[in-house]
Amino acid sequence: MSGSKYLLFLGCVIPYRISSYEISTRKVLDKLGVELKEMPEFNCCGFPLDPINHDMMLTLAARNLCLAEQQNLSIMTLCNGCFGTLNHVNKELKEDEKIREKVNGYLKEIDMEFEGTITVKHLIHVFAQDIGYERIKESIQKPLNPLHVAQHLGCHVIRPTKYVGFDDPENPSVLKELIEITGAKCLNYMDEMECCGAPIIGVNDKIPLQLAREKLDHIRAVGAQALVTVCPFCHMMYDLNQPRIERTFNEKFDIPVLHYPQLLGLAMGFSPDELAFKQLRVDASRILTN
Repeated sequence: MSGSKYLLFLGCVIPYRISSYEISTRKVLDKLGVELKEMPEFNCCGFPLDPINHDMMLTLAARNLCLAEQQNLSIMTLCNGCFGTLNHVNKELKEDEKIREKVNGYLKEIDMEFEGTITVKHLIHVFAQDIGYERIKESIQKPLNPLHVAQHLGCHVIRPTKYVGFDDPENPSVLKELIEITGAKCLNYMDEMECCGAPIIGVNDKIPLQLAREKLDHIRAVGAQALVTVCPFCHMMYDLNQPRIERTFNEKFDIPVLHYPQLLGLAMGFSPDELAFKQLRVDASRILTN
């Protein structure tokens, strides 16, 4: 479906560290007829504060939801963590009157009130549910066959089922289907649904680096030429930290890590420069010539 319009929630990480995700997303959504409205007064989604201060997390998320309600637009996020938090809080406040009254008590101090009039979607929900596979297929100008890639979906975009209700949390297929629309082949690999480890890297970097190293090893084992992500934190774990992982474990992976909109953008006919490929830490130039 073309003509959709969303309030874009960028979160804290993307504008400062992963702008390639934003740039490529804007390119492909514009071509697919999706309009993104800016959200200049947003604050952190609240995810980092839970469970340190649960009420603060609820209030931060609710303030963002109120901003969207004021513009009568649903929110689209690019970050799995932002989606998970905003979507969860939105549904919890709609369904639990006691919690809603408590949070609205906090919001009253800044002249806001949560009403529950909008929804929250992640980018892949917009691709799959609103734009639709057929419309995306129609946009493909340069199919990416015979490129072979692997996917890393992340934890929050399909879990928990109670709040998301999208795809199979144990055997998800949507991102794979979106990948294969581009002409690329999406390969299965061992422990595909394991976490990237990023949530605890600030506390203990040994565990997440080991988790990411095992993932990269399994991806390499099936012959994938690149890894495709839809989350800025997962992307940083595999792309930004890949050289560090290689140094730590004395291994060489050299696996390019692409945002899904970069992969789709290539198939739509955009150039690597238009899709901010130069911002990737792991050089992806060799897969562009295959």
